Amino acid sequence: MTKDFASDLVLKGITIVSGLALGIDTAAHEAALSAGGRTIAVLGNGVEKPYPPSNANLAEKIIKNGAIISEFPIGTLPLRQNFPARNRIISGLSLGTLVTEAHEGSGSLITAGYTLEQNREVFAVPGSLYNKNSIGPNNLIKMGAKTVTSADDILEEMGWEQAEANSKAKKIFPSSPEEKVILGILENEPSHIDAIIKESGFESSQASSVLTIMEVKGKVKHLGGMVYRINN
Repeated sequence: MTKDFASDLVLKGITIVSGLALGIDTAAHEAALSAGGRTIAVLGNGVEKPYPPSNANLAEKIIKNGAIISEFPIGTLPLRQNFPARNRIISGLSLGTLVTEAHEGSGSLITAGYTLEQNREVFAVPGSLYNKNSIGPNNLIKMGAKTVTSADDILEEMGWEQAEANSKAKKIFPSSPEEKVILGILENEPSHIDAIIKESGFESSQASSVLTIMEVKGKVKHLGGMVYRINN
């Protein structure tokens, strides 16, 4: 199930963010890469030694088609208390969090909690009442999470499906070299302003100014949390 969601989403240009852990995380990363997409792994230890060791080869593939990141300094061990903390980075990098399976006390539920605190969307896949791994998603749905059964449900809820359809009918042209750079960055998916600054090489004040002007012109849309996309 997780692989189906991940592969379908990356085929729409969405980047998958997860934690490189065994199980659901591994399935999401592998599916994203197999579908030719990008994926980001957020670690609960130093980046020089991906954890768990059994996913070292997967980590190498992710580096070539995404990124391995961590807020912890080099040399930090994968201590138990680090992983709940890193989950807030996973949710913070994402426009939404999908929970396909989660037992009570699962790290996915911690991530979902951070997602709500950060005013992002939480999606959950309903499951059997007799499956312990469906307890988490079912409870999230009762608490107001969006019920989804396919990647199309997520795309529709986020407005990406319509944006893709509109982009085929409407082409936005830049009015300056700076706008051209930003449109190029946002061409495939929404981006946080920090990522735009890094990729464009602009000063933060310059990037903010250009984005504000482009938003006024209707060329880009602010999705909240300093995340922007092309306003097709």
